[in-house]
Amino acid sequence: MRVLVIGSGGREHALLLGLDRDPSVTELHAAPGNAGTGSVATNHPVDVASADAVVALARELAADLVVIGPEVPLVLGVADALREAGFDTFGPSAQAAQIEGSKAFAKDVMAAAGVRTARAEIVDNPAELDAALDRFGPTWVVKDDGLAAGKGVVVTPDRAAARAHAADCLEHGHPVLLESFLDGPEVSLFCLVDGETVVPLLPAQDHKRVGDGDAGPNTGGMGAYTPLPWLPAAMVDRIVDEVCKPVAAELVNRGTPFSGLLYAGLAIGAEGPAVVEFNCRFGDPETQAVLDMLESPLGEALAATARGTLADLPPLRWHDGAAVVVVLAAENYPGRPRTGDPITGANAEGVLHAGTAVGAAGEVLSAGGRVLSVVGRGADLKAARAQAYDRLGQVKLAGSHFRTDIGKAAEDGRISL
Repeated sequence: MRVLVIGSGGREHALLLGLDRDPSVTELHAAPGNAGTGSVATNHPVDVASADAVVALARELAADLVVIGPEVPLVLGVADALREAGFDTFGPSAQAAQIEGSKAFAKDVMAAAGVRTARAEIVDNPAELDAALDRFGPTWVVKDDGLAAGKGVVVTPDRAAARAHAADCLEHGHPVLLESFLDGPEVSLFCLVDGETVVPLLPAQDHKRVGDGDAGPNTGGMGAYTPLPWLPAAMVDRIVDEVCKPVAAELVNRGTPFSGLLYAGLAIGAEGPAVVEFNCRFGDPETQAVLDMLESPLGEALAATARGTLADLPPLRWHDGAAVVVVLAAENYPGRPRTGDPITGANAEGVLHAGTAVGAAGEVLSAGGRVLSVVGRGADLKAARAQAYDRLGQVKLAGSHFRTDIGKAAEDGRISL
C-alpha cells in the first residue's frame, strides 16, 4: 500500500512510524508533515484544510489509503471529497465528525443513544450567562462549543474564572456549553469504528494541565500512559457496550455512519463510565503511547476500517508491558510559544516530532507549542517512565518545559475506582 497521512503533529509522526512497521505498507507520504516525519515519509507542503489540494495530492501519488490525522480537515469535509474521488479514506464524514465539531450535536446523539454524560446547557446570549452559571457549580465546566484543539475547556471552582472564559467565547461569536462536573479518574478510549462495528484499542490516560500535580491551565496534552493498571478489563468492555456501540449505532440510524477513529473521553465515577467528550480522530499525545504498544499491522487495521471490512479484521495483538509519552513544550506554552530555537537530540530513538521545522542549514528548529513527544516502553509502568524520562534527558531546547509526573500517580497506586 501507498499511504498518505494528513497532518503535521506528534500523532501523525506516530501513525507514520506505526505504518512503517507494517510489511504491507510500501510507500509513505505526509502532508504537510514536520521535521521528523521526513525521515520515514516524503513530506508534501499542502493546505490540509483544502479538500481540492488534498485530493489533487492523493491523485498525484496514486494513494491506496489516505489517513486523516487532525480534526479540522475532517469537520471541513476533506474525507468526503477523498471518498467521492475514489480513495479509501480513514476518517469520518463531515456530518459524523460533528461528534467533535459541535458539543451540542454530541449531547443530542448521546441523549438519543442513552449514554451517560454531564448535564449540560448551551448559552449563546451574553445576557443569559449569569443566570445559567447560577445553575451550575461549585465546580464549573465551561466549553467552547466549536473546535478548540483541546484548549477550549475551563474546569474551575472559581465562578469569576468560569464567567471570564464563557464571556470570551461569546465575544468571539462562539456559543458556550456549561456542564455539571463529573468526578472519578479520566480515561481515553480509542475505537476503530466502521458503521456499527467497534474495535477498542488500549485505554490511556492523558495529562491535560500544564504543570506537575495537575496545576495550571489546560493544554492540548502534556503526556499519557497506557495501559491503565487501575482499570479492570471488564470496564473497557463496559465502555464499549454502554458508550461506543450505542453512539455508533445512533449515527448509523441518523444516516451518518462513522468510519474512522472514535475517541471517547470518559470519567469513571461511582455509577460507571460517563462521557466527558468525543473526538473524531486519534488523540494527541495518547496515540504516541498506544500505537507504540500495537503489535498487529497498523496499515491493515486502518485499511479495513476505511474499506468497510473491520468486522473481518483478526483480533488486535499488543506488546506486554506499558508505554509512556512525555511532551516537551516550548517556553511560554500554552500561551504564545517561543519558536525558532535549535533542538539537539531531536532525532534520537523514541523522540517524535510535533512543532518542528527544518532550518536553512538542515538543523531541527522549534516551530510550535508542543514541540516533541518522547516515548518510553518497558515491562511495567515504572520501567516505561524511566525510559521516557531518560530519553527526554538527552534532548535540549532552550526555555522548554515538561511534566515530571506523567503516569506517576498510577505507578504509585494512587488511582482507584
